[in-house]
Amino acid sequence: MNKEAVSSGADRAGGTAPGGAQQQQPPPPPPQLTLPTPLDRTAACCHGGAKMAVLAYSLGKREINQHFTVKNAKLISLVVVILLLVFHTASRYYGGGDSCEWLLSRGRYLGENVWQPYGCMMHKYKSIEAKTCLAEKRVAFVGDSRIRQLFYSFIKIIDPERREDGNKHEDIAFEEKSSSVNVKFLWYPEANNSMKERLISWTHEAASAKPDVVILGAATWSIKLHGGSSEALQQYKINLTGIAVHLEKLADNGEVYWVLQDPVNEEALSESRKMITNQQLELYNEAAAGVLNNSKRNRVKLMAASRQAAFETIGQSDDGLHLPESTRNVGAMVLMNSVCNKILRPIDGSCCQTLPPPNLLQKLSAVFFLGSALTLLVLHVLGYNHHRRPVPPDVESLEEKKPTTAAVPLGPKAPFQALCRMGIIMGYFYLCDRADVFMKEQKFYTHSTFFIPLIYIFVLGVFYSENTKETKLLNREQTDEWKGWMQLVILIYHISGASAFVPVYMHVRVLVAAYLFQTGYGHFSFFWLKGDFGLYRVCQVLFRLNFLVLVLCVVMDRPYQFYYFVPLVTFWFVVIYATLAMWPQILQKKANSSGIWHLGILAKLLGLLLFICVFAFSQGFFESIFSMWPISKLFELNGNIHEWWFRWKLDRFAVIHGMLFAFIYLVLQKRQVLSEGKGEALFSAKISNLLLFLSVVSFITYSIWASSCKTKTECNEMHPYISVVQILAFILIRNIPGYARSIYSSFFAWFGKISLELFICQYHIWLAADTKGILVLIPGNPSLNIMVSTFIFVCVAHEISLITNDLAQVVIPKDSVALLKRLGCRGTLQSGCTAANQEQPDHTRRLMGYLLMWKGHDRLPKPLLETEVRYRSEPGAGSEV
Repeated sequence: MNKEAVSSGADRAGGTAPGGAQQQQPPPPPPQLTLPTPLDRTAACCHGGAKMAVLAYSLGKREINQHFTVKNAKLISLVVVILLLVFHTASRYYGGGDSCEWLLSRGRYLGENVWQPYGCMMHKYKSIEAKTCLAEKRVAFVGDSRIRQLFYSFIKIIDPERREDGNKHEDIAFEEKSSSVNVKFLWYPEANNSMKERLISWTHEAASAKPDVVILGAATWSIKLHGGSSEALQQYKINLTGIAVHLEKLADNGEVYWVLQDPVNEEALSESRKMITNQQLELYNEAAAGVLNNSKRNRVKLMAASRQAAFETIGQSDDGLHLPESTRNVGAMVLMNSVCNKILRPIDGSCCQTLPPPNLLQKLSAVFFLGSALTLLVLHVLGYNHHRRPVPPDVESLEEKKPTTAAVPLGPKAPFQALCRMGIIMGYFYLCDRADVFMKEQKFYTHSTFFIPLIYIFVLGVFYSENTKETKLLNREQTDEWKGWMQLVILIYHISGASAFVPVYMHVRVLVAAYLFQTGYGHFSFFWLKGDFGLYRVCQVLFRLNFLVLVLCVVMDRPYQFYYFVPLVTFWFVVIYATLAMWPQILQKKANSSGIWHLGILAKLLGLLLFICVFAFSQGFFESIFSMWPISKLFELNGNIHEWWFRWKLDRFAVIHGMLFAFIYLVLQKRQVLSEGKGEALFSAKISNLLLFLSVVSFITYSIWASSCKTKTECNEMHPYISVVQILAFILIRNIPGYARSIYSSFFAWFGKISLELFICQYHIWLAADTKGILVLIPGNPSLNIMVSTFIFVCVAHEISLITNDLAQVVIPKDSVALLKRLGCRGTLQSGCTAANQEQPDHTRRLMGYLLMWKGHDRLPKPLLETEVRYRSEPGAGSEV
């Protein structure tokens, strides 16, 4: 997540000579997606056929690596994306791409009582939301006992305490006076003249008296009363044809749904209902679909989703005719999504939503990227082809490795090439999560969806083991590995919806704290050892952390705080810099001359701790500081900074823990207290065994405690104080044994180098609906979909990492004068991102619209007041981690 977080002792891994000067190293070769080699010692232990197998593996791997490079992988992903775009566009054009139709017609169960419509996400409405949506509306359910059951399930969404206390064969009324919601059930068990007359009376009434939503359905009584005769079926068609005309008229001013008949459990039916067979019900459904689909305007919506859900649950029916409550709830929630999604526009309810058009800044960003492409084309035609790719800086020290030969000056095409590649990638982001091209599905957590992939990636990580270049504590390969496996765990956690399981949530919280711990450790090590407090260093770090997020703020129309981790690590980097750069600047060279300077750095850390405690003591004080203009625009989300308070407070001590650990480690290292040679334990045998034992015990104790947590809120109160124990335990277990420090997983380390890009990109091109759902590129095959979307997602993240490196060389020059000039351009971009997101998200804008309509809170309906309060009192609800 944070590529700038860990400097590993400011490039102790081999980029710095003992005297502090940068070693001369040849430029690195082009990146390849190489499969890490097994440990060399494995081959030495093999005999005969085993040696031949190792040799064959090495030769085969070499042959694969010659063809399957990162570049080729990205070309494949580009071709796959183009093919998928063609497929989904054609599918929507020829096969019907209305997500509302998908919601009403098809779906599947993800688990017990969890319904997944085909191709879109269904929001689970709460009482307050339902009241807000249906305020001042009239809803009418017309039909038999099955429709009456659907009516009760529907009003229970509005009022969960409502009981089914009405008479069976009579009309039933429900009214919520505080929000003026009016829902009625009208008993019309057959599609006959009585039903027709009721519909005609509605068409003649004033618009204010007509129902806004009408839900109808009937067939079982016609089958029962006429013994399932063919004549009754024909009469049903005739009656429905007469009714359809008036349904279309009602659809002019409202919404009309015809509920197709659910199946029955024929074995459980009573003798008086034996003639109601599934074959008869299918005939009546075909008749209804044929009549209503053949009407002139075809505006009556057929609801078949509950019928499909009933096929799996009808066996649980008590009488074989009426559905179990769980299935009725599916039908009611489908109706609520169909009616309310276009009004409330929930982020996790993509069914029946029309997407807003691009705003001005989104259009300008498209023009900017197109302009970059045209400029690149002109430069290419004019023959400006002489350039080199910038030498990538050291990922951790952020200093460019100097090549042994003089480098060709950077040509004018390079930045425009990078911007063109970024424009193509941003176009893919927009299509995935802002355009109605690809499908989305909701998450559903099971233990298997989280733990099986977790075991799989750890097996891969252990298999791809290599020797480290050095065996010092937290060497560069090890910190890359650490970031890599943590990022993969967080990705699996997100896509599996594991935040619903509190023990997993608490363990992942420790991983987030570990990233911030690395931030404190890495930046402190760099400043302590090198003392580089120059503007170039600061701008390099800030650019690499924020470039992708700033572009996404504009392209995806999201506030800066939405990508909460980047503002968090940016804030803490500025705090670390300010703490160490302020007078007196205490560096290792100065501290070596007198031990009193060590007390000085401890005093600075104590001051930082007091600063944190003061801000954490009062939420009001914290909000008053961060609500001041103009910094408020960086920390606000949905018009307040509650989310920023929640994120900051949760891991407020992690960074200072990392700084203190770095200080203690570097002092001990300087005094040669630690044994960091190859194969040597970090401490003496007794101390090493004791620390390892305590570390294992702390892991077990924490897991037991996390498993006993009842609520996230309760456990989050303890998290800031105990997370450091788990982090230190991991560091000790990973570094005390000499053999553990001498190896690392190149599989995890590769992902660690692009961990920041992986964390940010997942929001829109792996997950969907701003992390609330899952992107569906391959419908109907979840396993294949995850494989394809993951392949494209990783390729995109890697490419963005390269683009960021390329543009950093241009945007952040080493010349101070040029840098100051370009900071003005950077400020303009920052202002543009902030201005682009001053508007509230859709649901907040809508809520504020209600506030304006009612001209004051004193006249606002109670449900809307409750909705506003609820929304503003859920910090951390915007993201799972």
